[in-house]
Amino acid sequence: MSDVVSRLDVLKTYKLYVGGKFPRSESGRVYEVTDAKGEWLANAPLGTRKDARDAVVAARAAVKGWAGTTAYNRGQVLYRVAEMLQGRREQFAAEVALSEGVGAKKAAALVDAAIDRWVWYAGWTDKVAQIAGGANPVAGPFFNLSTPEPTGVVGIVAPQAGYGHSLLGLVSVIAPAIATGNTVVVAAAADAPLPALSLGEVLATSDVPGGVVNILSGRTADIAPTLASHQDVNALDLTGAIAADGPGAAGGLEELAADTLKRVIRPELDPFAQDWTNAPGTDRLLSFLETKTVWHPMGI
Repeated sequence: MSDVVSRLDVLKTYKLYVGGKFPRSESGRVYEVTDAKGEWLANAPLGTRKDARDAVVAARAAVKGWAGTTAYNRGQVLYRVAEMLQGRREQFAAEVALSEGVGAKKAAALVDAAIDRWVWYAGWTDKVAQIAGGANPVAGPFFNLSTPEPTGVVGIVAPQAGYGHSLLGLVSVIAPAIATGNTVVVAAAADAPLPALSLGEVLATSDVPGGVVNILSGRTADIAPTLASHQDVNALDLTGAIAADGPGAAGGLEELAADTLKRVIRPELDPFAQDWTNAPGTDRLLSFLETKTVWHPMGI
């Protein structure tokens, strides 16, 4: 008789990441996540509209503390995320490879690029004011100063398709928003949520305060409209939405966002054409900033 006993793999059931904690979905439901070949990988929580509303509450509660943190300290926190992600590099490379159907070498390169992107945005936190603000010339004995301030709570439809979307694309939309003092609620890629949910575990063990980043998995058509119409969400990044009309597509989401005058980033017409390995530039850093202008007399 053989001493080797066959066994079933213990597949992981992931949790949402909301308010610095890992709750189950309000519905109690999960869905099967499969790899590019259709093999069952794990269970992911099926987030609901109630979960999205709870995440917005957590994000709003974190705004004051995070926006009030010094830019230098925010840079330190983002760098710490890069350190923690580096420590779990092999796990993320495996998840990206399975999620996107790429080889181990390409997956590792995408994870390295995601780590570098955290570092890149960490370096920008205390420099944004220098390119988004300044002293304005006026005809009179006054100082006129413009300074950037975070918009507040940003709802993000994370990239849902394309090379590098599951982690590098995700980091590329989260990092610039929180680098400038915003908090975010993210609808992860429905078909490849594992790197996003694992990123929640990294954030929880780094120095990011609870509520600054909230990550939901599930049907984007359920989560995105709630974020778009929510009165306590100040801005919307529709990068992962389909550039078309309809309730869960960009056109419909923009209509919902218009009721509360949200600032909106529109998606690319072809999400597969977006190359997340390209240099990010400063556009996203500046997208969710408001400008406060102050007048002050020079004195005698």
